[in-house]
Amino acid sequence: MDVFAIAPASSKPLWFIAVICVILGSVLMAMAYTAYSSRNSRVEIDTDRIRLVGDFWGREIPFELIDMSGARVLNLDRKADLAPRHRTFGTGLPGYASGWFKLRNGEKALAYLSRWTDIVYVPTTDGYSLLLSVEHPHSFLDTLQRRMR
Repeated sequence: MDVFAIAPASSKPLWFIAVICVILGSVLMAMAYTAYSSRNSRVEIDTDRIRLVGDFWGREIPFELIDMSGARVLNLDRKADLAPRHRTFGTGLPGYASGWFKLRNGEKALAYLSRWTDIVYVPTTDGYSLLLSVEHPHSFLDTLQRRMR
């Protein structure tokens, strides 16, 4: 029997596989971070701003942009016009939604939702509202009201 080796391929397939591995690794890390954030996101009330911490959509919102006259606790099952309708840029998983949404009434909202009841709704003067599933919504609004004075 005579054996003839196949000529070795160039390094192009190795580079292609490396690129695919980097992309898959990045996606896996993003999914792991989202899973972690879905359990560990929080809202911090600082001396002059609200800070949303967690996921990719966290940001700081200065008190001067917050319209406390419209802030309230609501149930999205009963107040359907303020419920998210379309996710425009964000994370949507069963039991967790965060990011930018268009509400049923056409309003834009930055949301961190893990339930549909006892939601804090905080409008801003910057063209969007906040929808937040904080653990003690009435206490949150009281604290925010006190800090903004």
